[in-house]
Amino acid sequence: MTHQHHSSVYISQHRFLHVQASLLVNLHRIEFYLVLLLAVVVAASAGAQQSMRLLESQMIWDAAPHNAFTDLVRYKDRWFCVFREGQGHVSPDGALRIITSSDGAHWQSAAVIRSEDSDLRDAKITITPDNKLMLSGAAAMHDKTTKSHQSLAWFSEDGHNWSHQHEIGQHNYWLWRVTWHNGLALGMGYSCRGPDRSVRLYESLDGKNYQMTNASVCDDGVGNESSTVFDGDTAYCLLRRDDAPNEGLLGVALPPYRQWRWQSVGSRVGGPHMILLPDGRLVAAVRLYDGRVRTSLCWIDKQSGTLTEALALPSGGDTSYPGLVLHDNMLWVSYYSTHEGRSKIYLAKVKIE
Repeated sequence: MTHQHHSSVYISQHRFLHVQASLLVNLHRIEFYLVLLLAVVVAASAGAQQSMRLLESQMIWDAAPHNAFTDLVRYKDRWFCVFREGQGHVSPDGALRIITSSDGAHWQSAAVIRSEDSDLRDAKITITPDNKLMLSGAAAMHDKTTKSHQSLAWFSEDGHNWSHQHEIGQHNYWLWRVTWHNGLALGMGYSCRGPDRSVRLYESLDGKNYQMTNASVCDDGVGNESSTVFDGDTAYCLLRRDDAPNEGLLGVALPPYRQWRWQSVGSRVGGPHMILLPDGRLVAAVRLYDGRVRTSLCWIDKQSGTLTEALALPSGGDTSYPGLVLHDNMLWVSYYSTHEGRSKIYLAKVKIE
């Protein structure tokens, strides 16, 4: 073997060892960055979990065989919690119960609204610009010859005495939740009948007479239940979606709220509600389905739309449909759950760090 050949072999071996060493260094770097990335993810998850702390959760109502679908408001220094009660999750005797409390611990019935021709469902409550309570819900008609559903609203100045019912929105479109902003009531309504599964936008100046302003707010899957909040004049809407992919959506719109931009929150959600904190963060309360079904509080990222679970409330089975109120630096959450047997109404107090 010539000296030149020996040199070539030596150089080739040297290059091989150099490449091998470089690969090992790069592998160590990759391992380092993977460990670092994992640490960041774990830290972020831990931070999300530690950002909310459950102070207490108590059952506040279980008088009916089935008590569910809540909302919550603080009005004239009193708490008002509304929900549906009946013989079952779906039953012809559904009525809307309003209960009240001065301290959030001791509750009594303020009123109950019943219907002879329908199952009243999914009570929502808000305060109008002229400082009245507005209760809304949907009537699932017993006789579906003419229509299957009709959204309704009632008004009160004390939570005990309520006006006659007002038909709101279009029949067969469920006007799920109304949010007031700058004197305008805005709500999403979804189709309950026929091949049309669109989500429509409705607006009203008085909460009684509504105009449909967008016949197809979202055409990405089958949307239905929703919650809308305003950060300044920017509207954010958390929308449940049941068609594949059945992940919830976060929508964003600017005045006059005709055009919406939607992106997936990355999780399947049910009974969504959302609130804007004073520091600009979005907190959502939803039913989560990954593994054990539960009602959870989650962070919503405004830019990416991503939903991150922060605190699972004591719940399970048939659960969710929460009300949210920020009061005395605490988040008050009404919800229902069957984790202690039959369906009952609960109130949780949560400290946000």
